[in-house]
Amino acid sequence: MTRLLDILIGLAGLVLGFPVLLLLYVLGLFDTGSPLFMQERVGRWKRPFVLVKFRTMKIDTASVASHLASTNSITRFGHFLRRSKLDELPQLWNVLKGDMSLVGPRPCLFNQEELIRERDSRGVYDVRPGVTGLAQINGIDMSTPKLLAETDQKMLAEMSISHYFEYILKTATGKGAGDRVKGN
Repeated sequence: MTRLLDILIGLAGLVLGFPVLLLLYVLGLFDTGSPLFMQERVGRWKRPFVLVKFRTMKIDTASVASHLASTNSITRFGHFLRRSKLDELPQLWNVLKGDMSLVGPRPCLFNQEELIRERDSRGVYDVRPGVTGLAQINGIDMSTPKLLAETDQKMLAEMSISHYFEYILKTATGKGAGDRVKGN
């Protein structure tokens, strides 16, 4: 059932949001010259996939988890995108392709070994990663791998259609925060 909802909502979001996506893309061209950010992430069954987002950091930023990147790496436009969560919109393409769900555990990098071990031991990789989930609306990010994996496991155990819509609605209305970024 959630896959059908993912497809319907993802398609509607891309079609109805196309003017916003186009505007953000053009603004991103002026910001960094390369508005889309693509990065290999850990997907369902620990298979790799390429995540697509709007770029929020300078092009030469090291490919590390957000909480390990410097705040100096984030552009002014990137701050706006992160605060508004508009940087996540291109992930609707990942949802349509079947790499992701709208709701699920946030996909991590393959070099986040502690998080991968914690999630693996809890069966988190049996589902598609998501754009948002219980951890995100509660401000839990990848800087606390064990807590994140426990929260992901709890979300999956308690998942329902009402929780699916609750997490999407809370994310859309600004609950939670993006991944922390370390200070200078």
